[in-house]
Amino acid sequence: MEEIDRRIVTLLATDGRMSFTDLAKETGLSVSAVHQRVRRLEKRGVIRGYAALVDYDEIGLPLTAFVSIKPIDPSAPDDAPERLSHLTAIEACHSVAGDESYILKVRVASPLALEELLQQIRASANVSTRTTVVLSTPYDYRSPVIEKELGGDVTG
Repeated sequence: MEEIDRRIVTLLATDGRMSFTDLAKETGLSVSAVHQRVRRLEKRGVIRGYAALVDYDEIGLPLTAFVSIKPIDPSAPDDAPERLSHLTAIEACHSVAGDESYILKVRVASPLALEELLQQIRASANVSTRTTVVLSTPYDYRSPVIEKELGGDVTG
């Protein structure tokens, strides 16, 4: 990836609503050149989309937890993500190495709602769970540091 594209991606990761005009000022390119580069990055899948950062407390989902799951029957098909996709309280599902198969990031309204969600997870996917409740989040949604090349400097 070219240095200028890395800069554009970093700027948009920090502020997804940055205008093409502002991107042009920050990169030293013309507005049309920035527009073409952004469209090319989108087409290549480097930029997959744009999203609003939501205050989950304000929308009634103040409790965040990480739920590690592993199958009760290790010989069963590895289809937990598909079995759990209908549970909208699951924000993310990560396949992981270690004792557990997946770690789920969930957001719910209360401890009771978390308890009910855990029951649904266990029943839907035939898994055991281990839950860690988030007390606070000092930072989230950090912009990526894009390496110049494999093994390159990651300090920016």
